[in-house]
Amino acid sequence: MNAGRISACVSPEGSLEVLSQSEASKLFDHTQKSAYELFRRCSLAVLNCGSSVDNAKLVFEEFSDFDIRVIQRDGGIQLEVINAPSDAFVDGEMIKGIKEHLFAVLRDIVFVSSEINNNPKFNLHASAGITNAIFHILRNARILKPQAHPNLVVCWGGHAISREEYEYTKEVGYELGLRDMNVCTGCGPGAMKGPMKGATIGHAKQRNASGRYIGISEPGIIAAEAPNPIVNDLVIMPDIEKRLEAFIRLGHAVAVFPGGVGTAEEILYLLGVLLHPQNKEIPYPLIFTGPGASEAYFSQIHQFIGATLGPHAQQRYRIIIDEPSTVAREINKGVAQVRRYRETKCDAGYYNWQLKVEEPFQIPFNPTHQKMNKLELFLNLDKHQLAANLRKTFSGIVAGNVKAEGIRAIEQYGPFKIHGDTALLKSLDDLLAAFVDQGRMKLTGDQYVPCYRLVA
Repeated sequence: MNAGRISACVSPEGSLEVLSQSEASKLFDHTQKSAYELFRRCSLAVLNCGSSVDNAKLVFEEFSDFDIRVIQRDGGIQLEVINAPSDAFVDGEMIKGIKEHLFAVLRDIVFVSSEINNNPKFNLHASAGITNAIFHILRNARILKPQAHPNLVVCWGGHAISREEYEYTKEVGYELGLRDMNVCTGCGPGAMKGPMKGATIGHAKQRNASGRYIGISEPGIIAAEAPNPIVNDLVIMPDIEKRLEAFIRLGHAVAVFPGGVGTAEEILYLLGVLLHPQNKEIPYPLIFTGPGASEAYFSQIHQFIGATLGPHAQQRYRIIIDEPSTVAREINKGVAQVRRYRETKCDAGYYNWQLKVEEPFQIPFNPTHQKMNKLELFLNLDKHQLAANLRKTFSGIVAGNVKAEGIRAIEQYGPFKIHGDTALLKSLDDLLAAFVDQGRMKLTGDQYVPCYRLVA
């Protein structure tokens, strides 16, 4: 055992107690580099819960000696972790919640690898096939609850937020918990942890022992935003696009707290979907909220949306400042409207099949320098398409800020070049500059060095 490292064998907790021989050989044969490395990295992220480092490249370098192996036994499987972060253990035993997360990672990667990828049943190049694949991943993870009362609130927001903003997210979560709402977030720290933490108290006061705290992540972001310990249902989606679609298919309302480029990406994704003509009549409660000190932040987001997507997009959300109970009441009313609409349309309460999501919001976008350079940010584009391109722009900046592959690409080739209309880029520059000034780009580092350059 190295300093700060522990090696141990752990038995399943929560899910996936057995693997077939083909699944085990496919995933843990070191000749299958991509599948093995994917599982190793996601496992390290889960075990590194509590770290304040939001640079995935640094995490992987610090724990370059970490390894994980599967042990097949007659009675099931065990995982052998080698040189794992010691914070995942108490008195030599792995913390139960972290063990559950570890086997959730195994479950999802095995399922996607063996049942989704290269399966002709799922056309991952077509909209309906992608939506169907997401449904099956969530069903396999037992996230879908057909008999449950629709009450899931998706909470988005940044991991690098102030203490005042974090405390506010807890207050909103508490008010949601008092109203028996369940919470779904990106599962990391900051605004992803706060609503869950607050909801646990609200649920406890209402003697609700079945509160759900769903965390949805993906391999590229999980190391920078390791699952927080409150998450009791963790799902690892294959990529950011499927993660975002899973959020809006599962959720019955969305609350957005202060954040940075990742939060802007989420906002633009949802607004882009809601702006599709077929989604015009579908109720989808969307509230931007934060403490009084965050009012300027949301004002700037509102201005940016108005300048790029127009007033119609602004009408799809409300901004409520420093009123946690009002936020919860409005969400409660909105969710009741969603329930009535789903019943009228005979749509499932646990998965929003009615929502129209097209390929520009579904096909994975790998933010290489070439692809970032080709993105079109022009005001004469259809608003639905412009929202998709803006979402990809922010996705690229997220990659350059915190994802290992993105950071390496920036180190090798320099900043991404982003092209567009002068007026649009001015609005984008103002927004990004505000994020930098407010320390919303990264948790670590004294001075933020942009991974992008705007070219009119």
